[in-house]
Amino acid sequence: MTTRPYHPSPLQHVELVEEGGRWSLVFTRDFPHDRETVWAALTEPDELREWAPYTADRSLGATGPVTLVMSDGPHRQELPGEVGIADRPELLEFTWGTDVLRWELTEYGAGTRLRLTHHLPDRAVAGMMAAGWHLCLDVAATLLDGTPIGPIVGAAAMDHGWPELNEQYSRRLGVETRQPPLGP
Repeated sequence: MTTRPYHPSPLQHVELVEEGGRWSLVFTRDFPHDRETVWAALTEPDELREWAPYTADRSLGATGPVTLVMSDGPHRQELPGEVGIADRPELLEFTWGTDVLRWELTEYGAGTRLRLTHHLPDRAVAGMMAAGWHLCLDVAATLLDGTPIGPIVGAAAMDHGWPELNEQYSRRLGVETRQPPLGP
């Protein structure tokens, strides 16, 4: 639940890339913070729970097994994961259930360019995923700015611009706008 008003930022740069018969959403966002600060937001459980749709049972800053705890629904769901790459503060790659997330951090001006590659189970969900990551990374930006608003995930996202972002990103990526499944 947000603690102050929130309105989504403008659309970010996204691409839908096919490689070896698999589709990936590539989401790029710039932060005016150094890579160490952004790295901590991506890896530390106390920071993850402030912006991500999951938290972890340990820091994601080291390779090995991890349990990711979903926070975007009414029920606690634990998903097994594996941190395959943790090259601080440049590259983080881990599994989230059956999905693979790759976070690349590069210096960009006085800040950091984050490039998230999310290997998708299906090309058709690209707009939905882009809308979700947009909201999450907006919230991460407020956290890094020192003005956290709390996570906007699950059903709460519907009241904070997710449907419009889903439609806009679907159009930008050339996929049909899909809606999330209803119910548990």
